[in-house]
Amino acid sequence: MADDFKGMSLDQLDDQLAKLKKEQFNLRFQRASGQLENTARIRLVRRDIARIKTEASAKRAGSVRKGA
Repeated sequence: MADDFKGMSLDQLDDQLAKLKKEQFNLRFQRASGQLENTARIRLVRRDIARIKTEASAKRAGSVRKGA
């Protein structure tokens, strides 16, 4: 899954991050209301968010170095 993020542009990463944050909110809401069946999904989404943030910061740092 992490390899999927490496091929994405910064705009794609930002879009994917927004989508995962929305999903994370919905999962937390379902857990609080007792409707969540797959509790492991929360962990997977949280880790994917971290992977995207890491990849995006690496790309931003790389673009700063190339521009300088």
